[in-house]
Amino acid sequence: MIYDVIIVGGGISGLMAAIEAKTSSNKVAIITKGNIFKSNSSMACGGINAVLDEKDNQKIQSHIEDTYKSSLGLANLQNITYMCNRASKIISKLKLYGVDFDKDESGNIMQRPFGGGRHNRTCYVKDKTGSAITQVLIKQAKRLGITFLVNTFVLNLSTHKKRVSGVIALRRVDSNVLVYPAKSVVFAGGGYAGIFRGNSTNAQDYTGDLTAVCLRAGLTLKDMEFIQFHPTGIKKTNYLVTEAARAEGGYLVNENNERFVNELDTRDKIAKAIIQQQNNHKKVYIDLRHLGLNKIQQKLPSLYNAAFNQVGIDISKELLQIKPVAHYSMGGVEVINMVESKIAGLFICGEMANTQVHGANRLGGNSLLEATVFGELAGQKALSYSCENSFEIINYNNVIKDIEMIDYIFSSDSSKNFNAIRVSLGNCMYENVGIIRTEDSLIKAFDYIKYLRTQSYTLHCINKERRNNVELTSILELRNALEISEAIILSANLRKESRGSHFREDYPSLDEYYNKHILVNEIKKGFFKLEFEENSFLSSIRSLLINKN
Repeated sequence: MIYDVIIVGGGISGLMAAIEAKTSSNKVAIITKGNIFKSNSSMACGGINAVLDEKDNQKIQSHIEDTYKSSLGLANLQNITYMCNRASKIISKLKLYGVDFDKDESGNIMQRPFGGGRHNRTCYVKDKTGSAITQVLIKQAKRLGITFLVNTFVLNLSTHKKRVSGVIALRRVDSNVLVYPAKSVVFAGGGYAGIFRGNSTNAQDYTGDLTAVCLRAGLTLKDMEFIQFHPTGIKKTNYLVTEAARAEGGYLVNENNERFVNELDTRDKIAKAIIQQQNNHKKVYIDLRHLGLNKIQQKLPSLYNAAFNQVGIDISKELLQIKPVAHYSMGGVEVINMVESKIAGLFICGEMANTQVHGANRLGGNSLLEATVFGELAGQKALSYSCENSFEIINYNNVIKDIEMIDYIFSSDSSKNFNAIRVSLGNCMYENVGIIRTEDSLIKAFDYIKYLRTQSYTLHCINKERRNNVELTSILELRNALEISEAIILSANLRKESRGSHFREDYPSLDEYYNKHILVNEIKKGFFKLEFEENSFLSSIRSLLINKN
């Protein structure tokens, strides 16, 4: 089957793109690796930032300034301005689709405070905002006649003369490699924090697959060292304790019942403060007991149920032990004009795109806003491109290479346990490339990942049944995870300073020399080239100052 527009990724960004790209006469498909209800968007609990009055320029400017301040100089002010100005219209559109935001007695959307914000601007649906938006968008996509190609693993991009021609994908039900031609393609595959398996809020299969696909296609990765560790995950299960818990008045306390940090500070500062407590051998808890059962069940029902079902804790009466966990990727694939790539007809949005609105540290509530705003824009541009261009040639030599790769994985036996390798990778990344990094820890991680990369190409499926073979996708995910891990480590080693979510114990201060982005390219398989790119916004300020003088 051929399509006018293909969207890869079934989270909020991908769904928004698909809805915007669909007309009454064209064919649009969403490809998802798993089922349509599984995405990081569904796990985003706290809310979506927006100044609801589009004429309140003062509050919109405040949102812009808070977002840029949090980025610590590594964001694009023009992109932030577009996102914040678009926010009220996005909320109106979501309401029109059927998102039922929590409202006050007068019917006005309620907004809670989030860390790093000077005003209450986070709209929410209890503590399940991402899930509520996702379900509404899925229903809207189905109403419009968008096709869902589920359980389909994208292996590579198909291009011809630097123009997109479709995607090459593995149909998981029978392990067949298929080609899906398209006039335009949108990548919205999410982030790569799942690489930190066992220490992440992300599902274990969020390994940066599409980011690795882009790298292999010759695209550039940017700011890969910036990974946000959410301060509060349930200690035993990594379940996300939403920032809404602190926004509604929850305290962070150590085992001596001492509060040690401003609960509404930015996430990087809170995560580091918790790690310092743990390094001093003190357990850390979130205390919600003073809120009372009624407020907890009204505002935080999902957290209440999760805490009780997962670890047997009644948060209205007991402390809940927490730890920081890998949560969000600020780095990603470089884009131009907010959602365009260097491959004509390929648009990239959501967490996997480096839209330069988060920089070194993302504000809570801005991820869902980024997903909706830039998903909408990517869909509009993909539609426009598909109307103005015809189908490009599919190079079936590349398809044959992917078929041969899959056959090779089935062709022999393996004595190695790839699931154990994945767990080992996650622990290595958390311990050495986590919240606190040093040159020694990064070199240790790099050496181990290089070793694992050599081992990953000797892995084969023990189970030779091709129908729904989970081993096959696990091996492919591991290969992608190792490729992305190496890019993260090399970038973190090159940035010899501390900025936002990137903390180097051996370089603990912010250094103005590093007011620039780190770009990663794969010059040939297994070999990366890193270089600095001056921050365009800071460069323009400097040139203005020079011209003034």
